[in-house]
Amino acid sequence: MARALEFDYADALERATRAFWRTGYVNTSLRDLLKAMGIGEGSFYNTMKSKKNAYIECLKHYDATVNLRRVEAFASAPTAALGVRAFFQTIFDCLDDPEAPRVCLTASSLSPDVLAEPELRRYIEEQVAGWAEQMAERFAAEKERGLLPESFDPEVVAPIIVTYVQGLWRIALVSYDRRRLQAQAETFLKALGL
Repeated sequence: MARALEFDYADALERATRAFWRTGYVNTSLRDLLKAMGIGEGSFYNTMKSKKNAYIECLKHYDATVNLRRVEAFASAPTAALGVRAFFQTIFDCLDDPEAPRVCLTASSLSPDVLAEPELRRYIEEQVAGWAEQMAERFAAEKERGLLPESFDPEVVAPIIVTYVQGLWRIALVSYDRRRLQAQAETFLKALGL
């Protein structure tokens, strides 16, 4: 018979996610995780099994919370062009939040150490491809309805935006000025035909 958890799993997962988000996969030790989660090794291994599995669970949690707000901003806007801009606004809002680390957990996962782990690589690749696919589908639907020009190629533009966003997060680590980056993003989107 399985033992009941002796700690609040959702709270511990949120705190583990914050730990990985602040310091990255490689720089977050087991000791760091245990301290952040407020649990002992036994509880950690009984629930998370390993640091790698904990990281995947934290990525899933991040996707279901932080990234979900970005996806919803994109999907709920009246047009794809406005949706992409709303998506960027959620990024800038996150960068402005003093409580949030100044990097996207997904973006920080695009590192050789994380991608060297096959399970982690597979999860990250699926997330990045899924976002580009979702964006491309909306672009294609709007192109079909005549809202985007015939020359607009959703299958090319969507991955370019995803790539740009990953670079944006990296640049924000070096120098962040919301107005400057918003102006750059707007110029970028207009150049893409959005």
